[in-house]
Amino acid sequence: MKAEQVIGLFEYDDIVRNDFPVVCGIDEAGRGPLAGDVYAAAVIFDGGTYIEGINDSKKLSEKKREILYDEIISKAKAYCVASASIEEIEKINILNAALLAMKRAYDGLGITADIALIDGNKTPSLKCMTRSVVKGDALSASIAAASILAKVSRDRYMLQLAEKYPEYCFEKHKGYGTKLHNEMILKYGPCPAHRMSFLKKLLKNENE
Repeated sequence: MKAEQVIGLFEYDDIVRNDFPVVCGIDEAGRGPLAGDVYAAAVIFDGGTYIEGINDSKKLSEKKREILYDEIISKAKAYCVASASIEEIEKINILNAALLAMKRAYDGLGITADIALIDGNKTPSLKCMTRSVVKGDALSASIAAASILAKVSRDRYMLQLAEKYPEYCFEKHKGYGTKLHNEMILKYGPCPAHRMSFLKKLLKNENE
């Protein structure tokens, strides 16, 4: 990524700070997988903070995300990572569970933002003004930082699930519906880490 594009992410937040001095970025990780909790993170930077290489977590290598994770939490004015459980995903659906995780992340910051920039086109109900930003993790440094914290935290959680349920190879696919993951589900059947509502099509095709 070009340096001027990276700087642009921080400039985006600086422009927002002209009207809202305390800017919070929020993003989630794990809406698409067939297994595991959905995670979200909220991040607040002071104006003038700069982290080289920050970008949408999906565009970064796992090693780069891990390095940036440590720098983000060391330079953030406030941050919080939260999640919504598999049971909550099944009960209220994945969108509402993701919004719930976002709300928990914001509520865990310990300080109040003037505005929260939310990646995507839906916003949770927060105790501050919210603004949805489509593809915000490629526009706002705060959202990009939140995407990294959420992604790294969820990946670490999936590694824990891999130790608990080694037959599914969660360490390789992080719960996404890859060919390997689908094959393991069909071979061993679902485990408690799976989102059963996400498996209906796969299991239906197998039973036909």
